[in-house]
Amino acid sequence: MVFEKLRSSRKADISNDYIVALDIGTEFVKALIAKIDDDKLNIVGVGRARQELSDMHSGAIADIAGVVRNCEDALSEAEEQAGLQAKRVVIGIAGELVKGVTNTIRYRRPQPDRPLDTAEMEFIIEKVQERAQNKAQKQIALETGNEDVEVKLVNSALVSIHIDGYKISNPIGFQGKDVAVQIYTAFAPMVHIGALERVADELSLELLAVAAEPFAVSRSVLGNDASSNFTAILADVGGGTTDIAVVNDGGVEGTKMFGIGGRSFTSTIASEMELSYADAEKLKVNIDNSQIKSAVAKEVNAAIDKTLEVWVAGVELALSEFDSVDHLPNRILLCGGGASLTKLVEALKHEDWHKDLPFTKKPTVQYIQPAEVIGVTDTTGGTLDHTYITAMGLLRVGYDTIMGSGDGDSIKEKLNRILRI
Repeated sequence: MVFEKLRSSRKADISNDYIVALDIGTEFVKALIAKIDDDKLNIVGVGRARQELSDMHSGAIADIAGVVRNCEDALSEAEEQAGLQAKRVVIGIAGELVKGVTNTIRYRRPQPDRPLDTAEMEFIIEKVQERAQNKAQKQIALETGNEDVEVKLVNSALVSIHIDGYKISNPIGFQGKDVAVQIYTAFAPMVHIGALERVADELSLELLAVAAEPFAVSRSVLGNDASSNFTAILADVGGGTTDIAVVNDGGVEGTKMFGIGGRSFTSTIASEMELSYADAEKLKVNIDNSQIKSAVAKEVNAAIDKTLEVWVAGVELALSEFDSVDHLPNRILLCGGGASLTKLVEALKHEDWHKDLPFTKKPTVQYIQPAEVIGVTDTTGGTLDHTYITAMGLLRVGYDTIMGSGDGDSIKEKLNRILRI
């Protein structure tokens, strides 16, 4: 079988200096190969392959064999450009059943005069993660109607630590009675994670990490600055889902996903105009082309507007659920293929959807550009755009995983190891 040959060749002893990011989207699989060069990642290979309609459902894998074939195509393209095969991979996970929340636990220390150490921090963090897992389990069980659904932690990141009301960047060595720890955690059903593990196995790749895609997008713009004051709403509009992350002062406040993406717009055009999905997709991506007849363009725009109204309401609803923040960030940064639709960007910029949400002023809207991704450089000739930001963020998660598994002594490395799965 052709995969056997490909798999055996990939098992060859290849340098550990390379990472693969696989963004398995509803519409496309995107593969990036990057070389680790000190604290930077240089992209040396890019590949992309279109998914069949039946391969994915709302961001989750529906046909493992079909997805593996598409991943092979995307990987082969990236490997050919890079001139090598990497063996370690980070895969993104999306879908409405991926739950990312920031939880705060207040811990009253029995010995406030004793300086905090790593063991005590580990105990506190475990308590936060336990609470978050129970919450995620209940929520997913409610949404699926399956009380026995198994969930697994996919990402965890420290948002903030306060001791007796004071914000602390390094808690080790501090005294104090009340410790408040905020940690972002993302959980997903085991069935989805199992499918991704199977894909990695079929591709003979070593799975470094599975990352919630909105978390990966946040990693792309945050970098390693522990004192970062980066604040924004990040929206990744994919083919099957829209993933939203709220980042405040460098910490991920939470992530929300809903099942409306680029495919929803295409399906409405196909339905309204009685066209095949392929023909509707062509019209959608070329709607700004002046060569489309005005009567046809009018019908396409009417169909887009119908879905756009629902999509904007989804964004509003998702942001309204961030009830732990006093004010939402006044900056919206977009990425993903679905965000390429001009009318979608215009609706966010000019409509008054935000008026009932806690914004201090009208939010600005722009794309995240590849050059803005911290610590990741495209050396392939500038072929990347905002549709590859998630994959670039996955490379950062892979880098974090590798660096966090070392034996360094810095507080950041220690907390990374505590939070590592």
